[in-house]
Amino acid sequence: MQLNIIPKHQGALLFQSLSVCTKETEMGVDLGQFMILSEHNRFGFGGHETFPFRYGWLKKAVDGIQVLGDDRAIVELGVGKNMVRSIRHWGLATQMLRVRNGRQLEVSEIGRLLMQKWDPYLEDPASMWLIHWLLIYNPARAAVWHLVFTSYTKPEFTKGLLVEFLSDYAARHGLKVKESTVSRDVDCFIRSYVASRSDRELLEDSFGCPLAELALIQPLRDGEGFRFAIGPKPTLPLEIFGYSLFDYLERVAPTRQTLSLSECLYGQGSPGQVFKLDENSLIEYLEALQEYTEGAALLDETAGLKQLYCRRKVAPLSFLDAYYAGWRT
Repeated sequence: MQLNIIPKHQGALLFQSLSVCTKETEMGVDLGQFMILSEHNRFGFGGHETFPFRYGWLKKAVDGIQVLGDDRAIVELGVGKNMVRSIRHWGLATQMLRVRNGRQLEVSEIGRLLMQKWDPYLEDPASMWLIHWLLIYNPARAAVWHLVFTSYTKPEFTKGLLVEFLSDYAARHGLKVKESTVSRDVDCFIRSYVASRSDRELLEDSFGCPLAELALIQPLRDGEGFRFAIGPKPTLPLEIFGYSLFDYLERVAPTRQTLSLSECLYGQGSPGQVFKLDENSLIEYLEALQEYTEGAALLDETAGLKQLYCRRKVAPLSFLDAYYAGWRT
């Protein structure tokens, strides 16, 4: 499928339809989670009721959107009251849902495409990589997930180290959040990406979080520590990488035409950081992207410095349209 190459001046408008910047987040209205607003960023802690999202929950959120706010949800979704709140939270955190006019839930554009058209049952591993990216880029609903994957630079961690890092970040940026809240979020974060032994022994549609399939975080032998799995990602398709790269470019460098390889790999919130790629893997993706986009994204080396040249803007959703059109055939 031909990619949608668009004029440069339209680039800043590409992602407006997928924005989660609603009146709720702008005004700091608390709808089931502790909202924190800073001068330049919005950070949300809690809201998950200690549950990572489970297999089938995002589809429940989209299909059951009309009942998520009332008592019918307990019967129609077949879960308890706390889980209903958690399903609502994860629908919003993964950007499958959004809030309109302050309180009214609706399915987002990306939620409609993914959950009602492309891959409703999330059968393709690519869909979970996409959801991972959308979750990391929603600090208003998932601050811990966002900060760990965009700002924590060490390859290994323990729960205690993450709590210390996040509490220090909150203090330095004037965010008033209790350490106990941060601790619960870190517990939930770890269980989102690392399946416990009991989870691995259960069926997929029970208690496990599908993000664990990405194998981005691995437990250490000491039983307390964890490490990021930095390196190739065989199940991460080029199109999902392309979507994330052009989304990243629109966020951090909408007026620039070049981005260094180092920025793509180590930049805060870059695809290299969010997907935990190594340099060789990143270069392979960028070289393949050059051909895929017919030169819209060009990897070149000048005076020993590798740089990505964005010769034309590409609509991020074009990558997803192309991928899922091919996947369904």
